[in-house]
Amino acid sequence: MNILRLSGSPHIATPQSTRRIMWDVVFALLPALGVAYWYFGLNVLYLSLISVAACVLFEFLIQKIFLRGPLTITDGSAVITGLLLAFNVPSNLPYWMMIVGAFVAIGIAKMTFGGLGKNPFNPAIAGRIFLLISFPVEMTRWPMPFHHVPLADAITGPTALGILKEGSAPVTQLMEKMPTYTEMAIGHIGGSLGEVSAVALLLGAAYLLIRKVISWHIPFAFLITVAAFTGILWWNNPAANADPLFHLLAGGLILGAFFMATDPSSSPMNAKGKLLFGLGCGIITVVIRVWGSYPEGVSFAILMMNAVVPLINKAFTPKRFGEVVNHG
Repeated sequence: MNILRLSGSPHIATPQSTRRIMWDVVFALLPALGVAYWYFGLNVLYLSLISVAACVLFEFLIQKIFLRGPLTITDGSAVITGLLLAFNVPSNLPYWMMIVGAFVAIGIAKMTFGGLGKNPFNPAIAGRIFLLISFPVEMTRWPMPFHHVPLADAITGPTALGILKEGSAPVTQLMEKMPTYTEMAIGHIGGSLGEVSAVALLLGAAYLLIRKVISWHIPFAFLITVAAFTGILWWNNPAANADPLFHLLAGGLILGAFFMATDPSSSPMNAKGKLLFGLGCGIITVVIRVWGSYPEGVSFAILMMNAVVPLINKAFTPKRFGEVVNHG
């Protein structure tokens, strides 16, 4: 007797599995995690482990108690959420706040909608924004790098974007107080775990692109939009605006563009939609950085664009296979 099995789309055979993709992302984040550990000490590892453990535990408990379906904690998605959430906070954040952020990321932003693949918003970004709004002092007290002194009491100070936002002098004078572009690239700057090294993040991003875990469309559109927008502002008034290279290296732009905006559950499905998504993320990021009350706008930009993904998918729905084209 022949049995016809029906399943949902997509009907494409590929060696990639959800677990493989998730653990590829974990591997890609390791260089940046190592750099953060070098500059901020053991607390980086403790905070990351607590975040990951809390995310895995909350997903396990919610599935066990409320959903009662197959457990998904081994697919790596909760680990990714925990790591990315840790990458978005200062290394001196109290541990209990990290646990609260993990609960919001998993319990509210992910599992409320049914779990992996059903969440409309990036869980780590939702957790980070909740922490920023709820605990603004702790979330903006940035430790300065102290060159691998385990558990040392780090000196805190503003980030490069914070100096730019809070300074009253012309930007040309404020730039003299900034870290050099070399320091921003290698990680000798204050900020969250995921802001410390553009080089380490780009190394991980290259790995994801080579492995075809992510496509180039969203990061390319995101970064080019930020560079073009800030370039126009800088060209028009360099005394009031920082140059494009500063905006590309500062803050969480590279982390957001390659590791968070590309989340397959909360980003568009096809290439045109992804380019539009990246364009929107770039515009909103610059608007918040330049005219908003917050010095950084990457997380808010991605979350806002997550909300319009259904509209983008509807606008760029691919034609059905076998559709008859009317040439008359």
